[in-house]
Amino acid sequence: MKKEKKGLLAAKKLSQLMLEAQKEAYLDSLDVYHPSFWESKLHFYITDVPFYNFPYTFGYLFSTGIYVQALKEGASFAGKYDALLRDTGSMTVEALAEKHLGADLTAPDFWRSAVEYSVKDVQEFLALTE
Repeated sequence: MKKEKKGLLAAKKLSQLMLEAQKEAYLDSLDVYHPSFWESKLHFYITDVPFYNFPYTFGYLFSTGIYVQALKEGASFAGKYDALLRDTGSMTVEALAEKHLGADLTAPDFWRSAVEYSVKDVQEFLALTE
């Protein structure tokens, strides 16, 4: 739904659209809806804060990089992953990656594998929508 192309939307219209989106997403099965949900999520409308979504992007790419490595290593990767999870509260992400994945997060290889996998997913999605 590309309503913003027609101009700015009033709060009442945004709430109406949020309600419609929730009903569609949950197949109109919720007991309670939150039409003003959009008001509580700054990233829906703050445009002047650079890198606001960096933690989301970092987490997505880090987990995708882990997944790519798991695909390469197969079933033997499960033990590494369990160990990585055990250490998450006591190590930096760089140290975790080095110790459990053998990856240097300051080099592009790990990140490149995650981005390439993501691009492949996007290409597959686009092909399915044609």
